[in-house]
Amino acid sequence: MLEVNETVDRGRMSAGSPLLHPTPDGSRFELRDPYMMPKASAFLWNRRMMIHTTCRGYAVAQFMQPEPAKYAHPPVLAAKTFMQPEQPYFSHHPGRFVYVKDEDTRQVFSAPYEPARAKLDSFCFSVGKSDLLWTVERGGISVQMRLTLAVDETVEMWSVRVKNTSEQPRRISVYPYFPVGYPSWMNLSGRYRADLKAVVCSCITPYQKLEDYEKNKLLKDKTFLLAELAPNAWEVNQEAFEGEGGLVYPDAIAKEQLAGGEASYEVPTCALQYRMALAPGEEKALRFLFGPAYDDHEIVAIRERFFTPGSFERESEDYASYVQSAEGCLRIETPDPQFDNYVNHWLPRQLFYHGDVNRLTTDPQTRNYLQDNMGMAYVAPSLTRAALITALTQQHASGAMPDGVLIHEQAELKYINQIPHTDHCVWIPLALQAYLDETHDIDLLNERIRFADDAKPTSVYDHVAKAMLWLVNARDHRGLSFIAQGDWCDPMNMVGPKGKGVSGWLTLASAYALQVWAGICATLGKPSDADAALKHADDMNAAVNKHLWDGHWFARGITDDDVVFGVATDQEGKIYLNPQGWALLSGAASAEQQQHMLSAIDEHLQTPFGLMMLGPPYTAMRNDVGRLTQKFPGSAENGSCYNHAAAFYAYGLYTAQSADRAFAVLRNMIPGPDEGDYVQRGQLPVFIPNYYRGGHKLYPRTAGRSSQLFNTGTVAWYQRCLLDGLFGLRGCAEGLLVAPHLPSSWTQARASRRFRGAQFDVEYQRVPGQRHIEVIVNGEVLEKPCITDIRSGEHHQVLVLLPESI
Repeated sequence: MLEVNETVDRGRMSAGSPLLHPTPDGSRFELRDPYMMPKASAFLWNRRMMIHTTCRGYAVAQFMQPEPAKYAHPPVLAAKTFMQPEQPYFSHHPGRFVYVKDEDTRQVFSAPYEPARAKLDSFCFSVGKSDLLWTVERGGISVQMRLTLAVDETVEMWSVRVKNTSEQPRRISVYPYFPVGYPSWMNLSGRYRADLKAVVCSCITPYQKLEDYEKNKLLKDKTFLLAELAPNAWEVNQEAFEGEGGLVYPDAIAKEQLAGGEASYEVPTCALQYRMALAPGEEKALRFLFGPAYDDHEIVAIRERFFTPGSFERESEDYASYVQSAEGCLRIETPDPQFDNYVNHWLPRQLFYHGDVNRLTTDPQTRNYLQDNMGMAYVAPSLTRAALITALTQQHASGAMPDGVLIHEQAELKYINQIPHTDHCVWIPLALQAYLDETHDIDLLNERIRFADDAKPTSVYDHVAKAMLWLVNARDHRGLSFIAQGDWCDPMNMVGPKGKGVSGWLTLASAYALQVWAGICATLGKPSDADAALKHADDMNAAVNKHLWDGHWFARGITDDDVVFGVATDQEGKIYLNPQGWALLSGAASAEQQQHMLSAIDEHLQTPFGLMMLGPPYTAMRNDVGRLTQKFPGSAENGSCYNHAAAFYAYGLYTAQSADRAFAVLRNMIPGPDEGDYVQRGQLPVFIPNYYRGGHKLYPRTAGRSSQLFNTGTVAWYQRCLLDGLFGLRGCAEGLLVAPHLPSSWTQARASRRFRGAQFDVEYQRVPGQRHIEVIVNGEVLEKPCITDIRSGEHHQVLVLLPESI
């Protein structure tokens, strides 16, 4: 580690320097250089908001009212959009900063690093599960900034500690600076309120349609920075704060005291000044609350709730308990400690975020909603159950699913959910299977619920059966699934808008969904339904083989104009990953075909940062594929290392008994452990992003760069790969099936699995001469590798003996 007086110098970094690493207990991850990975980021969330911050202090925060909204804005009015991949940052981007000025030398620096960008003596960005912590030092003054949230309030909780680490008395000024940006062209202002000890910035959300007035007048259009202690001075006018010095050395800070200005139809900001005299070793603490409010009464209530004695600490502790409640059902110990750290500490947290707040949207895409809640089956299965029912009550009597699931009474389908996609029914049996595997709650299938357009209730079983029948019927004369304006791949919007184009991936995915549904039917004692589903699945697999096998891999689809694409004759987009992975899952690929496919994937899609979703990336618009071809080559769906697609492929590899390949895919989603890999990706291993850039042959300089987006369906499938594949601890109707697929290089591993209320401590050992997998539970050898008669509260010791190669 860097000593406190050691200068951070990017010129001295070496491959072996400990500039980023987990803490000894693995519960935090620390970055000790502000230059090394300037966009390295982390996120916090609660049931009403989320905040995504970089190591340098830039932040994107959103809250629900009920639709997503911001309370700190860019300096120009931006259209409402999704969170952006590879978010660009600039000097006026919203952030959370603290300036420090030495009153004697007039020298200034800022924490965490922006916006003054002064060279620091030490720096640490420490990511915890329920808080983010920055500690920086320059010239004998250290600043520690801590961010945490409450469980159910839209407010950022900030603690700032300033310490004199020198041997001389110091006179300093500390300036918390929280820019608000440009929230409205219609009305904006700001001023300091001495009665509240707060800067309050106000605006009015613009509207054009008369009917929007009644809705907009209820929005929280105030942004506040509440201080526990009254400041010595303040400035609320952003232009006056910056002056000619800009944000590196603002004119207002260069003066003895902030001028106490206000903003009157001018861009407001939140800047406070605290003058401090610090003896050697002395430390002083400040606390702040930052967030949106409807009116002064709400701001007063927030002050009273958080700044009464002991309440700030209690709120922080309650939030830590909330996050910790998603501990997950699996802990591991393997020869790869970095892999262990992500799985044990960060994967359950990312799973919980997705399922508990549904990505903080009121109309999550149906596929996202079902897959995210599939992941919740391993964290909080009761929420998966509720989500399945919610989704199915919005299903049409025809069996079709809407493009989005409305989860708020005021919600409506927006953006991509207004575009017809054809894959949503696929995800129902997959989410259902994961839930049943974990709980064996077959009573769910008998619950009676209504369709969205039919008041007569029918069983959940009938709902799923109709969804499967919809998939069977939504096919062309060749038996291939229609794509409309997209399937899982949203921007593949020009393959089938005329109603003729088909998706090879969706046909394979439908076959797999039908096979999963057949297994559920068989468990429920409905063999005729199971046989019918399997027959349809076989027909779909046969259709794909007849019309889409290109000699070495499966094509992606056929356009409205009857052009097969994703084939060897294509100069761009000649091979797509998804059809290959799902051909493994559905069983469409024979052993010989599998070998061709795997070789082709290695040749065309493999990069040092994972598998590209397609290759080569498109470099120009292809009118019969769609807007994905307009995206920059190697970004997003246009040939990035798109982790969601790679997770599908990994799961397919485990199905095909290809353990080493599958683990390599999973491991490549986590940055490191080599420092060069961290730097190239710019990503901390505290979440899996939705993609890393591909196009490594076209653009090697930027290949591997992380999107920094933590919204991704990857994590639910990652968890399934671990349980169903790698460690082979999958639930079934009879109990816990033990069928591991450890990498051949691992001679041993450990796993602790919570399942149906019981605890299983599992040790894996490769044994010379061992011919088959042997499972020993509490000293007793099992005849079959399935642990049955499981009772809640029991604790079992499991030894799994493996052949040297399997």
